[in-house]
Amino acid sequence: MENERGLAVSADNRIGFRLQWSPVFAGALAAAALSIILIGFGAAVGLGVSSSSPSWRDASAALALLSGLFLILQALVSFGVGGYIAGRSQRVIGATASDVIEGSDGLHGLTAWALAVIVGAAIVALVGLSTARPVVQNRPSATAAEPLLSAELDRLYRSLRRPANIDIGYERAEAGRILLTSSGHSGVSSEDRSYLIQQVAAATGLAAGEAEKRVDSVIGDARTAIQRSRRSAVMLAFSIAAALLFGAVAAWAAACAGGRHRDGAALPEWMGGRPTTPVPVV
Repeated sequence: MENERGLAVSADNRIGFRLQWSPVFAGALAAAALSIILIGFGAAVGLGVSSSSPSWRDASAALALLSGLFLILQALVSFGVGGYIAGRSQRVIGATASDVIEGSDGLHGLTAWALAVIVGAAIVALVGLSTARPVVQNRPSATAAEPLLSAELDRLYRSLRRPANIDIGYERAEAGRILLTSSGHSGVSSEDRSYLIQQVAAATGLAAGEAEKRVDSVIGDARTAIQRSRRSAVMLAFSIAAALLFGAVAAWAAACAGGRHRDGAALPEWMGGRPTTPVPVV
């Protein structure tokens, strides 16, 4: 009998599936490299799903949607190329190509996708550690609120009469920790609010009434900034999950196409191939 690729297959002429790591590594490296290039290009032109810059909070919903679509598109392209390489470069082990089990090309592409995801996650982790260490060493009093609420903290302690030699780094870190509680269910407590008013009045020289107005305004702005940051994080997580899932499908399909090209067989109709004409049985 013949399989769907037109290759002769006998019932007892099949061997067990054997994963070949050379095509998998080649496809994974190609997918990871192309993904990094495309993501870097998207970030350079402003298609970033998330950013620590305060200006990101004013970005439109259309830009966020376009950024998510670009993330999915680059996953389709990069993982598709990697899966095709994994399927096309797979070597047939055995006497003939009929020994290849159906679906082995797709499994090679899926394995290359998984390995590329692990490599990309490792690169992101290494970059994150390398950029976070200097901040922790140079500014031990900095908190997680500093990159998120830096504009609010600047506005909170802005003063034209502050002496040049006074360091308010610890006060900023303490105020940042208080402002982070503004997004909670109960918000900033009255005790923390009163303490923050006293700190701002002492650091800036403002009157108690003006310091109170500034603190209330900054608390409202901090609550809005944290909520927008959470929405951005949700969008980023959803875009990454969707991109990885679509990338897995693209890697599987591209690996199957690469295997068919390797064997000289036509693509199926769902991949864009021409419909096959059934051979009449004599």
